[in-house]
Amino acid sequence: MKAIGIPAETSDRDIESLVDLDIPFPVAEGRDLLVRVEAVSVNPVDIKMRSARPHGDGRPRILGWDAAGTVVDVGSQVTLFVPGDRVFYAGSLLRPGCNAELHLVDERLAGAMPASLGFAEAAALPVASLAGWEALFERMRISTNGDDAGKTVLVIGGAGGVGSMAIQLAKAVGKLHVIATASRAESQAWCSHLGADIVVDHREDLSAQLAAHNIRTVDFILCLADTDRYFSTMAKLIKPHGHICSLVESESPLPMNELRGKSASFSWEGMFTRSLHATPDMIEQHRILNRIASLIDAGKLRSTAKNHFKGLNANNLRQAHALLEAGNMIGKLVLAA
Repeated sequence: MKAIGIPAETSDRDIESLVDLDIPFPVAEGRDLLVRVEAVSVNPVDIKMRSARPHGDGRPRILGWDAAGTVVDVGSQVTLFVPGDRVFYAGSLLRPGCNAELHLVDERLAGAMPASLGFAEAAALPVASLAGWEALFERMRISTNGDDAGKTVLVIGGAGGVGSMAIQLAKAVGKLHVIATASRAESQAWCSHLGADIVVDHREDLSAQLAAHNIRTVDFILCLADTDRYFSTMAKLIKPHGHICSLVESESPLPMNELRGKSASFSWEGMFTRSLHATPDMIEQHRILNRIASLIDAGKLRSTAKNHFKGLNANNLRQAHALLEAGNMIGKLVLAA
């Protein structure tokens, strides 16, 4: 079958290492869904995994962890889906990615695709929606029932894929007052369009900008850009007993004592933790994606697909990686078959 990846004999890790391949057809077993991939989205994890060392097992490396498609076959233990169902999912880093004609994914990691969306718009959702949901409602324990309505969340890096969904989720589900950061006029307008109440520039002094809005501290902070750079600022801005969550790996040990006087908490969000460790609650990603789909179909959330490439091929994927590496992405970039 057709796929895009890095040949086993290739040690290069640059964009040109991505080529069109012909690989064996996968077979669904156990709780696997065999999905005909209709569209994929590109994420920072693709860049990270492309840059990783080859696994040395003689197989090509197939990237891609944001997909929408149609179930064509199921393993013997599958109970959640049947052939013909449309699904969307992020999948697992432990398995070949979704940049392929057909792809295997554990049913517990897939959701029923929003009925109101096409494949391209749906493919932009899984990674960002799961990361945003888990960070807000599991890591920081913001109520999904409105019990924290009116509290304030600061989203540092609001215009990217996760930020775009986090703004919407914080408003629609958490009922929070949302402050987002963005540095360009276009990205600031995007954050406002998605529902941010206030948008400030993360290149400038965040404390001073919030003070201009009569805001000294916030209840929650979601960091989606340069944890090292913003940690001390976050420690200053977080309220006593507040919560900070970051998705961005730090380069150095963080000065956690800066949070001690406020009894504030800090946590990491890793959207692939459940699949990497096969946690007993792995099926929660199925449930979260189903809830995301319901919110989309109810008009409470929208897809953040921003740029589209027609055709799932190596040339388009290389262009997508280049755009993502340039660091100016707004929303999500999608490739549709």
